[in-house]
Order: sequence, then C-alpha cells, then structure tokens
Amino acid sequence: MKTRIIGAILALVLAVLGAFVLVNYVRGADARAADGAEQAEVFIVDTEIPSGTPGDRIAEFVTVDTMPARNIADGAVADLATLEGTVADVAILPGEQLLEARFVDPAVRAAQGTVDVPEGMQEVSFALPVQRMVGGSVVPGSTVGIVATTASDISSPPGVAPITTRFEFDRVLVTAVRVGTTVTGGSAETEAAESGDVLLFTVALGTHDVERLVWALEAAEKYPQHHGVWLTLQNEATDTSGSAPVDESNVRR
Repeated sequence: MKTRIIGAILALVLAVLGAFVLVNYVRGADARAADGAEQAEVFIVDTEIPSGTPGDRIAEFVTVDTMPARNIADGAVADLATLEGTVADVAILPGEQLLEARFVDPAVRAAQGTVDVPEGMQEVSFALPVQRMVGGSVVPGSTVGIVATTASDISSPPGVAPITTRFEFDRVLVTAVRVGTTVTGGSAETEAAESGDVLLFTVALGTHDVERLVWALEAAEKYPQHHGVWLTLQNEATDTSGSAPVDESNVRR
C-alpha cells in the first residue's frame, strides 16, 4: 500500500516537473525565434474607432506596439498622416491592427449613402445661396471651411462699422445636402417653394462650434449689411496655415 502511494506521489512530481520543463522550453523557443526576427512598429486600436471617424482624429484611438515584422498585416498604416482627408468606413475594434483599407474618401462614403456623425459631435443645418457655397459643388461627405464676416458695431450704418472676415471653422464634415426651401409671407398663409438657388446643408460640429455657427448665421440674417457666411470646399491637400483675420487695415497686403 505504501509503495503504491509513494509511486503515485513520484508520478505526480514527475508530471509537474515535466510540465514545468516543457513550458520553459516553449518560452525559450519563442524568445529565440523573436531574437532572430526583424521587429517593426505597428498601430494597434486601443479604443473602438466609430465608423465615420475622420482620419486626422485617429491618434487618440490607437497605441504603438512592436512585433515581428512577419506578423504585421499587409496594408498596415505606417504613418497616421496618410489617413488625413479620409474617414473610417467601418467600426474598428480594439486589438485590431490599423489598416489603410478600413479608410475611404468621405465622398466615396457619401456615394454609398451613409455619412455617420463622428462620436461626440452633433448635426446642425443651415441654408445658403449657391454663390456662397462653391456653386453647389458641396455634397454629403465633403469637407468644408466656413468663413464669416462680422462687424464690430452692428448699430453703425452700413459702410461705417469696421468689419472683419476670417476662417471660423476648418475641415467641417458635411453629412447632408438638399435643395432648400424658400419661405415667403402671404396675406392668407405662408407659402414655401423649392428653389435651386438655395441649398440646405447639414454639418457635424462640436457643441461650442454649433453655438458659434448659429451666432454667425443669426447675425447674418438679422444684419445682412454687416455679416455674412461663406463655404469653401476642401480636400486632403488644402492648406489653411496662412489664415489671418482680414479687415480694412490689411485687406490689400
């Protein structure tokens, strides 16, 4: 009886010892293989990237990891700057390598019938005549700049109050565009008519930017002699680094 117990204990000890040796051998083999492999950096998704997220915001969702180059997927993003001017075509989950194939031009995404609002932003709509928004060239998925002209003293007569024109918003995502509705007052009832001269835009902005845009639009509607809003159509190569407020003192510089 004692012999069988001792034998069982020895067998258990040998099994544990064998497992320990095997695990350490495997770990050593992995280490030896890694030592001989070329290492490279890759972007790994740390927090889920929502579908429609602009490429220039991706840095906040990823971390850099190092792994054997052979384990890095084809088409992995090597430089986040290459994603500027694009949007995520699908939701990208944590743990995934960041792949260029997951990003598309906003216009391509718009053509598919879907322009998602980036996380944390909200939509706001406004109407402009065609001459103020690149002749109607803006489509869902476009990226636009918004330029506003404002007066320092709205109580002054037209032509007297100093006015300033500046880029107020840059790289704003357009989520929808349609022919606007022009409302006119009638003696009996209000009539609305579709007009190709006016387009209704919906854009995605952060909370305070929505407030700023609405202020500019309200001012332009109430004091058209002093205020105005224009759109520019941008692309991934658009350079707005030379932007500076323009007024009477520097308009010809």
